[in-house]
Amino acid sequence: MSRPSTFAPPPCARPRTLRTARGDFAVLDAAPSAPPRGTVLMLPGYTGSKEDFVALLEPLALAGFRTVAVDGRGQYESAGPDDRAAYAQAGLAQDVLAQAAALNGGGPPHLLGHSLGGQIARAAVLRAPTAFRSLTLMSSGPAEIAPAQQDKVKMLSDALDVLTMAEVWQAMRLLDPPEDADTGDGEGLRLRWLRHNPAQLVATGTQLCTEPDRVDELAATGLPVHVISGESDDVWPVELLDTMAHRLSARRTVVAGAEHSPNTGRPAETAAALVGFWTGL
Repeated sequence: MSRPSTFAPPPCARPRTLRTARGDFAVLDAAPSAPPRGTVLMLPGYTGSKEDFVALLEPLALAGFRTVAVDGRGQYESAGPDDRAAYAQAGLAQDVLAQAAALNGGGPPHLLGHSLGGQIARAAVLRAPTAFRSLTLMSSGPAEIAPAQQDKVKMLSDALDVLTMAEVWQAMRLLDPPEDADTGDGEGLRLRWLRHNPAQLVATGTQLCTEPDRVDELAATGLPVHVISGESDDVWPVELLDTMAHRLSARRTVVAGAEHSPNTGRPAETAAALVGFWTGL
């Protein structure tokens, strides 16, 4: 789980509803003070939300980029049905295409997906590569997650079949290492968890455990790609991300001192790397 230090957006960002042909989505929309150099659409990871990108919004706006971080269907403040079939990856990819079309950003947006969000972003690009200016895969690998992480996701899915979201939250807190007990906005994390739709978590958890390797398909689109991660990652080994970047002829950034969530662990360095990629296109 990404742990943003705060759920409060900076002054440059406003919470709003993005209305699309696929329904309404909660977003944080951060605009620069001058006409933007480009628009960025950001997709959070498994159990995450738009708040995972809060620390990136101000530096990206200062660099001239309008940045829109979104809660996907069934995540936090975006409503979703209780039917697991509603969260099939193909449908979530269509949601992303609808979000991009609704931004009215003066051209295709740059697309960024963190972890699970990267796999959904990839699926959206494969459906319509020309809908985006570039793709950034942040701590998001070529196929299924590591075996140990698959065990954790399956354990969570089994728990969600028999327990309430509140009961699962309490159980997860008991399993947290002591150093994580008071990290970040604890009450914000709890409220976010309680507002996730469990059907979304089960469906997307299955996707994480079964995702095929579609790197060659992505490379064939010709879209500029940036692979960025921390220097260690327990969800996809960093060496696997290195190999994926090579297969994609992608820009590769390793953020020193960061782990699976460089967006929250090292936001200043992460924002600088993102700006460098987008401005270099």
